[in-house]
Amino acid sequence: MAMYCIGDVQGCDSALGRLLDEVSFSASRDTLYLLGDLVNRGPDSLGVLRRLMDLGGAAKCLLGNHDLHLLAAAYGVRELKRGDTVQDILAAPDRLALIDWVRHQRMAMMEQGVLMVHAGVLPSWSAAKTIALAQELEAVLQSDDLPAFLLEMYGNKPTAWRDSLTGSKRLRVIVNALTRLRFCSNEGEMEFETKEGGDSAPPGYMPWFEVPTRQTQNLTLAFGHWSTLGLINRQNLIALDTGCVWGGCLSAINLATREVIQTQCAQAQKPGQ
Repeated sequence: MAMYCIGDVQGCDSALGRLLDEVSFSASRDTLYLLGDLVNRGPDSLGVLRRLMDLGGAAKCLLGNHDLHLLAAAYGVRELKRGDTVQDILAAPDRLALIDWVRHQRMAMMEQGVLMVHAGVLPSWSAAKTIALAQELEAVLQSDDLPAFLLEMYGNKPTAWRDSLTGSKRLRVIVNALTRLRFCSNEGEMEFETKEGGDSAPPGYMPWFEVPTRQTQNLTLAFGHWSTLGLINRQNLIALDTGCVWGGCLSAINLATREVIQTQCAQAQKPGQ
């Protein structure tokens, strides 16, 4: 029985299939943990969703910013942008089932002693708090309040967490931390403009995982989202977005052995978020 974390697939179904073949994946024996951005920008987002749905409980998925964008488009809240490639999902005869499956996925997971998120964790959040806040968001995604939430989801403010936050502002900070975070200050102020690698932090900011007061620094964290950061496989930190959709690799890691498995992706796009 093997357990694998997989980085951002972003609609690259053929690369995902090759990766699963490479590890001889068996849904009756093994488990996949996908770190979000399942869809968009790649050539076969519909194929990715159908593959993961077919795997049932063997595939445990997080949602990333591109997956939330799909939900916003499906509910008529956001128009598709140039470069989006989720039209096949929105036009599929089983569209309703596909969208319903997406909205029932997780925003954070604690599995096999590893805290998994798509993008990041704010310095003041413990693992327990991260999971609890993720569950707040999951409850909204799965409720009748989803369309109203999607209307309020986008925006950069508030830029920092406060326990006193309520309503859409509270949910927006949770969304932005879990699906967009790269750099923040020692006090947890988030910065969203910079998308380059970890050595390009603006003055006063640093990669979220380097904040010295981070409450989760003694845990192992796994995340995706940051393709310009590249692969990291440290004792307490796993970064797995290796730019598959931008012509890089799709990466997986065996959680027991820490072996990294990669497959090249032929898809070539201009790097973006």
